[in-house]
Amino acid sequence: MSYKNLEIWRISRDLTIEIHKMTLLLPKFEQFEEAQQIRRSSKTVRSCIVEGYGRRRYKAAFIKFLIYSLSSNDETIDHLEILFETASLKDEILYHSLHQKLEHLGKKLQNFIIAVDRSHNEFPS
Repeated sequence: MSYKNLEIWRISRDLTIEIHKMTLLLPKFEQFEEAQQIRRSSKTVRSCIVEGYGRRRYKAAFIKFLIYSLSSNDETIDHLEILFETASLKDEILYHSLHQKLEHLGKKLQNFIIAVDRSHNEFPS
């Protein structure tokens, strides 16, 4: 099994790409401010899933990186909200779509953390 088989990784990959594309539509001045921050935090969600999976033999390390992923997802939501609240992101449909997908991923991550905590030894090495 690979981290690429994890639904949370696939969702985070898709969101990273969508967020990257969204940032290209933002005003120029945002390219070095919120756009850069939201790209980083969304990439961290994905990367922490990968790093946690690489440490999956060690329950505490696995969960630690999944929690980092969850907190980076929350950070990404906050950056998205800032962009919308400041009118740098004007597309309301895109905003709501990304927000909903990030909320969905957060729930999936939380459920995955609970599953790892309950049944750690069932994950393949």
